[in-house]
Amino acid sequence: MSVVMSNAADSVLAPRRGRYYLDGWMLFAAISLLSIGYVMVVSASLHLGDRMFENIWHYPARQAAHIAIGVLLAFVMANIPLKVWEQSGPSLILLAIALLVLVFIPGIGVKVNGSYRWVNLGVARLQVSEIVKLVCILYMAGFLTRHVNDVRASIKGLVRPMLPLGVVFGLLLAEPDFGATFVIGFSVVCMMFLGGARLIEFVVLVLMGLVLGVVAIGSSAYRMERVTAFMDPWADHLGSGFQLVQSLIAMGRGEWFGVGLGSSIQKLFYLPEAHTDFIFAVLGEELGFVGSCAVILLFGLLIWRAFQMGKAAERLNLRFYSLLAYGLGVWVGLQSFVNIAVNMGALPTKGLTLPLMSYGGSSMIIMCMVVGLLCRIHHETQQDYVAQLKGRSAWQYA
Repeated sequence: MSVVMSNAADSVLAPRRGRYYLDGWMLFAAISLLSIGYVMVVSASLHLGDRMFENIWHYPARQAAHIAIGVLLAFVMANIPLKVWEQSGPSLILLAIALLVLVFIPGIGVKVNGSYRWVNLGVARLQVSEIVKLVCILYMAGFLTRHVNDVRASIKGLVRPMLPLGVVFGLLLAEPDFGATFVIGFSVVCMMFLGGARLIEFVVLVLMGLVLGVVAIGSSAYRMERVTAFMDPWADHLGSGFQLVQSLIAMGRGEWFGVGLGSSIQKLFYLPEAHTDFIFAVLGEELGFVGSCAVILLFGLLIWRAFQMGKAAERLNLRFYSLLAYGLGVWVGLQSFVNIAVNMGALPTKGLTLPLMSYGGSSMIIMCMVVGLLCRIHHETQQDYVAQLKGRSAWQYA
């Protein structure tokens, strides 16, 4: 009788062969953001393509290609076992450092607007910092999984992973790319805290980060100018505060329901980078307060699902899965928050794209890969849950 009951439990609880577990709400949020973002990029770039390339579809066509490549790589990421990423963390961080060095090599690195952030691939340019963000999250999740006892025991456990990350931060600041440094640093510190670091050590790391941030801002006239422009953009509305003023005008014109899709005035060469860093301002002007809130809620849903995945993995003692989901959630949440806050004049300009929405190949492709990685985390967590449930039930009826 017990054998019969055990076989019955196996047939009910065993996952179907080839079944892939998907998080519907997470995919809904990601696909919605991709779709809305593409529509807004089309709206914000048609005139720019006509002016610069005599082809109104220049930017929409390229963004469609970015999304296609990103979706393809998301599918690849969703099918790579997480064990591969857990074991390859140290190698990946060395690769990230090598890529950051490449941007300074003449003929390989490309200087744009005074910054060395891109590597010339011939047919396209690669923004290395976008890859480095993902690598640092993978590396830190693996380190905290392997050295959990050291991290919880003393501050030495926190210093060790900071050594290679310190090299990464130094190279990013030399580009300079303060925005990427801030995002990586904040995400890593949050992962350390969630990984078991003691509160006093967490506070020390946060204070050190704040001090280094103040020093970095104070040591650069360009960054200091951005901060002062943020404090009072109208004091120099035709100079350092021009971009923020135009963004605020766009947000104000949108009112409740916007001026209508495609009807933005600020995107017509008034607001710089309207299709990239300031896509949210164009969205606010054309879709209004209601449209802006809808996008913010979609980001909230995406981030909430990432944290729910981390929580589910933590309950099953899947430490790497949990920390990786938390890290990706913090990264996407922080970057989207900073971009939206910059567009609304709540933070100084950082040069960070809006995830899954802004125009840009490197950012779009990497963010699609993040979604694929979250799909893999959910799938493997659900697989483990079903396997444990099956084991408990088989034992119960034996």
